[in-house]
Amino acid sequence: MIAILISGTVALVAALAGTPLVITYFRERGFGQFIREEGPEAHHAKAGTPTMGGTAIVLAAVLAFLTAHLTSVTFTPVGWLVVFVFVGMAAVGFADDFIKLRMQRNLGLNKTAKFLGQAVIAAVFAFAGPALADLPTNISIVGALEIQLPNWAFFLWIFLLLAGASNAVNLTDGLDGLAAGSGALVFGAYTLIAFWQFRNPFAYPMESGEALDVAIIVAAVMAACAGFLWHNAPPARIFMGDTGSLALGGLLAAVSVVTNTQVLLVLLGGLYVLETLSVIIQVAVFRSTGRRVFRMAPMHHHFELLGWQETTIIVRFWIIAGIGVALGLGTFYAEYLSRFGPLG
Repeated sequence: MIAILISGTVALVAALAGTPLVITYFRERGFGQFIREEGPEAHHAKAGTPTMGGTAIVLAAVLAFLTAHLTSVTFTPVGWLVVFVFVGMAAVGFADDFIKLRMQRNLGLNKTAKFLGQAVIAAVFAFAGPALADLPTNISIVGALEIQLPNWAFFLWIFLLLAGASNAVNLTDGLDGLAAGSGALVFGAYTLIAFWQFRNPFAYPMESGEALDVAIIVAAVMAACAGFLWHNAPPARIFMGDTGSLALGGLLAAVSVVTNTQVLLVLLGGLYVLETLSVIIQVAVFRSTGRRVFRMAPMHHHFELLGWQETTIIVRFWIIAGIGVALGLGTFYAEYLSRFGPLG
């Protein structure tokens, strides 16, 4: 418990103090955000705001993870594997952001290059996980509910999970503070889940030390998101960019695998699912009928064009994220009770 508190505290302080340094560094080098011409007109005023702020989240969280292990907590292969996905996805996002800035355009890595980077990370996780960290090769719903997969199918599932979760968070990162605030809520939920598994190792595949390691990194990311949000709240002084959104989404996917809550992620990350569905529905209906369901997708832009204030949309979407977190945690605990009862 002390290691988790240390991790969260260090990450919060590092993000609060470090983000202004990142803002200054990127602003001096002209690393300002390009705004899509087809986006909402109100967003054009945000052009030039420093981006790649996800760097501050990643550095703060990794520093906190390492600092927490200066106590009696030992590193585990599961912990390192999860951190690898987090940093690896951040690197893919950083490359995407950097190319946008270097080429002076709103398009970075092409789809092939981005998916290739995600596929490499997925392959390392899918094949090193079972070999080094004894991860089960399954599609886990929650707790003991799971579907076993052969190795090749497990890799495909991990790739879809990593790509889907990272791109879902990336789609949500369209308003000041929306992704950071909702990310803090979701990673807060995973801190509780990992800590519960640490205290009740008999009920889950992970060993106690592994669950504690996972709790340490997700607590660090939760706190880093909160510290970053202080500077990212509207009007944002910096955007997290793909560096942050891909890292957060990739970490969500990895943590859902090691905690055996892969399908439960649909509830815990309910806001990200809704944002992604809005894009899928918009594209599918437009291609088949030529009409639009939303004025613009993802759906947060739809409400902007309806005249809602940006802060109103953000707060209401945080509420939606909180409802998803509450439903996910309730489902997680109900599954535990179904197997062991309240005194299990």
